[in-house]
Amino acid sequence: MRALRDAIRGGRLAPGTRLPPYRSLAADLGIARNTVADAYAELVAEGWLTARQGSGTRVAPRADPPRARRTGGARSSGDRENAPRPVHNLLQGSPDAASFPRTAWLASARRALTAAPSEAFGPGDPHGRPELRRALADYLARARGVRTDPDRIVICSGFAHALRLLSGTRALRHKAAVEAYGLDFHRSLLAAAGIRTVPLPLDEHGARTEELATHRDLRGVTTVLLTPAHQFPTGGPLHPERRATAVDWARASGGLIVEDDYDGEFRYDRRPVGAVQGLDPDRVLYVGSVSKSLSPALRLGWMVLPDALVDEALTAKGEREGWVSALDQLTLADFLESGGYDRHVRRMRQRYRRRRDQLVAALAERAPHIRVSGIAAGLHAVLALPPGTERSAVRAAARHGLALDGLADYRHPDAVGPARDGVVVGYAAPPDHAFAGALEALCRALTPGDSPTSR
Repeated sequence: MRALRDAIRGGRLAPGTRLPPYRSLAADLGIARNTVADAYAELVAEGWLTARQGSGTRVAPRADPPRARRTGGARSSGDRENAPRPVHNLLQGSPDAASFPRTAWLASARRALTAAPSEAFGPGDPHGRPELRRALADYLARARGVRTDPDRIVICSGFAHALRLLSGTRALRHKAAVEAYGLDFHRSLLAAAGIRTVPLPLDEHGARTEELATHRDLRGVTTVLLTPAHQFPTGGPLHPERRATAVDWARASGGLIVEDDYDGEFRYDRRPVGAVQGLDPDRVLYVGSVSKSLSPALRLGWMVLPDALVDEALTAKGEREGWVSALDQLTLADFLESGGYDRHVRRMRQRYRRRRDQLVAALAERAPHIRVSGIAAGLHAVLALPPGTERSAVRAAARHGLALDGLADYRHPDAVGPARDGVVVGYAAPPDHAFAGALEALCRALTPGDSPTSR
């Protein structure tokens, strides 16, 4: 109630704005429906809201909120053009937080705690709990085509943690190839470890792995980082021939492939493509996590390593496990073995597919000049834009209260060739009651009347 009053008083909820049905808001917040219904009723009684049959609950008509008093000197033209605070979060990388399987996770936690041996409550093992490593070996073989045994799995807290650990081994040293578009955060981690990254060109078939053996700038590269299931962020899968080419390069050169499978389970137009690791477990280091499938708050991930690298990774990790809770590991092991994880992934696959379909349909109707690139997969989509229009499109989105990224934010600073123009739209995070409004704002920002192509 206090947050709603503040939003109305401050003008973030304008008069006439329709609030979500109390059932939807209760589901999004994870609280009882009666709690939301009582809050709405109280705010209606206080005059902040109105409620009419067939019209829903809306912000009551009232005087415009007072404008913030200006302090200091006159504003510059740049200040006048500052965008409003974002209303809709369309940033990539966040799953639907409201869909975390609380009940099923709690049931797994209870079973795991009941069955846990006493030593599980001790200092811990940097290798990770054996229960989780066994469960992961079975699951990854079945769902992702990964060839491994539990002893070759090392538990970590996610891909960034894996990079930090591998930077202390022979897997990552001196010079590494990375895809021309990717997370700058990951490149920064490598640079901090003294590893120079060299961009590997991309096209609609993914990374051009044939250049590993031929391109002058890639000479001396011993490791390549790939996102083969769903290139991040451009959205294409790595072509089968290029998968084979990457493995052939690793075998011939003695090099290694680090496979980031961050959202490999979420393919919507067909069954998910198996991991590259299955082609050569001695040359491919497979890294996965639950940050997209469950929640980044869990900080749970895994590395599937060649035998020769396991001890090096454990040495880099240290003798005491200080990164991942043993209790969370035991819970995830039960969640995998009980089938709860499979059921959750199937449910979220359907949910995210509907979200992506809604995005594509809205753009086809309202902004048909915008093309959704990449395959139907993952938690985000890239909207391809005409050359030279990306910056103005991002500004237009900000004016409409949207938080999203331009594709240029992910381009390697040393990448050659023309840059792609586009915006990266994360469609997983907005709650259900807000998603239609987010799509409406996105279409307005990209339609000819307000799009960069009309200026």
